[in-house]
Amino acid sequence: MDTTLLQNRDYTLIIAKTTLDEANKPPGFVKRWDAAQDAIVALAQACEAYDPDGVTLYVSCAAPEESCEFKKYEHVTSSRLVQTIQENLPPRHVNLREVLQLSLEDYFARKAAGETKVNGEMIIVLLDGEPGDRMAVAKVIKDATHQMDVDEELGIGFVQIGEDLLARGFLTALDDHLQSVGAKFDIVNTKLLDTISPDSLTEFLLSTLYD
Repeated sequence: MDTTLLQNRDYTLIIAKTTLDEANKPPGFVKRWDAAQDAIVALAQACEAYDPDGVTLYVSCAAPEESCEFKKYEHVTSSRLVQTIQENLPPRHVNLREVLQLSLEDYFARKAAGETKVNGEMIIVLLDGEPGDRMAVAKVIKDATHQMDVDEELGIGFVQIGEDLLARGFLTALDDHLQSVGAKFDIVNTKLLDTISPDSLTEFLLSTLYD
């Protein structure tokens, strides 16, 4: 398996974790992120193997003093990942469009300044439900493809935590129909976390660039 394009690349993880009122929580809702913890750390370690100075991390946060629903951390190693996520109280809803736009604008600004790595960037989004701004999310990604020079410079992988059917439908549509709505390249790959085994993490990262 040729991993050349995974090297010399920056990696960003977006943790779009949400919560619900106690009365509205379905069985297993609270435990789904806890159950996924080892798999999330393994995914971060796979990214870290190709980005040894640490990944950029955005974590959903309900703190009212934050201007954005996500806190940004830079040069995060897998050993700090779980603690960093647990330090932030998740909100009821996340503005996925906003955090995606922030991370994409950051990439293209660094690209214009000649500060990106040779092979570009990969963004991995872990989410547990359907974003309320689903059409805006698709538009942000579509617009980003028109700032790209080559297909493989940027990949966005969506990894679903849990089994929310609305989220699955959204991700499937995003994966299958991005170019039909005007994207220059198909840069999206989506998976259920439960289907990514420890020995297929590299395959998942590669499929985010090539699928």
